[in-house]
Amino acid sequence: MKNIMVKLTFTEQALGLSPSSPDVYTKYIASKYPDTSILKEEIDAISVDETVKSMTIFPKLEDGTPFIWDYQIKGYFKDTCGMLSRLKDNDETTESSKLKAYKKEIDGLIFVSPRKIPITISGHLSTMERPLRISGIQERSVLYVSETIPAGSTVQFEIMLLKSSLKRPVLEWLDYGRLRGFSQWRNAGWGRFEYKATF
Repeated sequence: MKNIMVKLTFTEQALGLSPSSPDVYTKYIASKYPDTSILKEEIDAISVDETVKSMTIFPKLEDGTPFIWDYQIKGYFKDTCGMLSRLKDNDETTESSKLKAYKKEIDGLIFVSPRKIPITISGHLSTMERPLRISGIQERSVLYVSETIPAGSTVQFEIMLLKSSLKRPVLEWLDYGRLRGFSQWRNAGWGRFEYKATF
């Protein structure tokens, strides 16, 4: 077993990942969550203001401090590992491409704590509006609104590895954050970060 302490510093503005609408939690997420106490905890951490129901936000602690859920870090790891595993047919083999059933390994052998990871904000929370094109039978554009934290904001958390060979892939995924970022709209470079890890 190996523990890694990580401090991320966002070099680009990051956008909220959590829906601000309790309806999304009760109608969609509840169907996947048998433990209703966890569901209530997540609903309590979001805004219920009618004006922000269509936003993505950062949930808040009781004192108003925004935070990131532990599972959002694991979701970042899965997304990143999926991308980097595509390099296995390339001249450069990545640590990610060596993992078999990487989603199961991340779910069962990597644990992030604390559950609520506070964000130390460098500046103020703000919002960002951007158009989003929806494809389908009829293409349309909608206005998408996200809460944002400024560059320079930081988060600190611990990663527990039940399998020490996962250390190199985890560091590879954290390295990738300089390129793709963490949060909504990461393909456009939002939420890019640098990190320091101590073992």
